[in-house]
Amino acid sequence: MISNLPHRFIINKRIFSFSSSSELINRIENFNGALIAVGAEKLLNDDKELTSLINENIAYCDGYGAVLALKRAGLVSAKIPGAQLWLEILKAYENEKSVYLIGASQDVIEATFKKLRKDFPLLNILGHRNGFFKNDSDVIDEIKKLKPGMVFVAMGSPKQEYFIKKLMNYHKALYMGLGGSFDLYTGNASKVPNWWNKFFKWEGLYRLFNDILNINRIKRQKIIFRYTYYLLTKKF
Repeated sequence: MISNLPHRFIINKRIFSFSSSSELINRIENFNGALIAVGAEKLLNDDKELTSLINENIAYCDGYGAVLALKRAGLVSAKIPGAQLWLEILKAYENEKSVYLIGASQDVIEATFKKLRKDFPLLNILGHRNGFFKNDSDVIDEIKKLKPGMVFVAMGSPKQEYFIKKLMNYHKALYMGLGGSFDLYTGNASKVPNWWNKFFKWEGLYRLFNDILNINRIKRQKIIFRYTYYLLTKKF
């Protein structure tokens, strides 16, 4: 029972504590449901459907903001980046579970498929498609037909979580939302430098400084200021 795992409710959302990605992976061997990466942005999202999905599945600390919130609530958790976790999951279950991939552009999903075939030669990839389809039923029908053991959806949040919820109504499997992980995996997007993670840890702050002159991005980064205020006061 996942409810027996250490957790706290942060802004009405149930967040689980894991000491490492290895512990998380060991806990999900027989789990059918969604792994949901949580950081400041998801914690501050007050959408009821998203909150319900988080609370019914396994939400883990993908961002340092979530780690800090759990710590303030008396629970220590490791920061587990989803962009690394999905690859560790593939390695752990390479010989056991089949995979279906959804998301990114056609070029990126094709590059992801080819790189996975090289990096995980024993992995059974049943199918893949980009994230810009117009007809949900085509994807649902394919998932129902192929019955993959794991489904990775990289469509951005919360769009990917809503689609995962829809898919779970038709097929039981391990689902995971990946955001831009396919782009990172294939080198089409840059990662936060290791030195920043070592000394400052909070990736959202790096993106804030990196995007300070980009007006389209700075609007989204206002979340950092709101969340910092929440951590200090537990108010908005």
